[in-house]
Amino acid sequence: MSKINKSDLIEMVAEKAHLSKRDAKAAIDNCFDLIIEALERGEDINITNFGSFEIKTRLAREGTDPRTHQKLFIKENKTVTFKTSKELKQKINQED
Repeated sequence: MSKINKSDLIEMVAEKAHLSKRDAKAAIDNCFDLIIEALERGEDINITNFGSFEIKTRLAREGTDPRTHQKLFIKENKTVTFKTSKELKQKINQED
């Protein structure tokens, strides 16, 4: 299985959209920045035919340090989840 990193994505967008790499990088960076800013404001993001980003709150709980096996308190925190759209699930599960 291969991986695509940000540099690969920039090259692919530049080629597909007929942009310079500099413009493609700016577009991708701005897109990511806007997603992050919306999540920081507590907004969920839904991208049609792709999926949605949501903020979930993980409640405070007791945990165990795996090295010392001592009990510890884990405070409440927020995390971002991604749920794929029905259309994306269908595309990645298509048989060739």
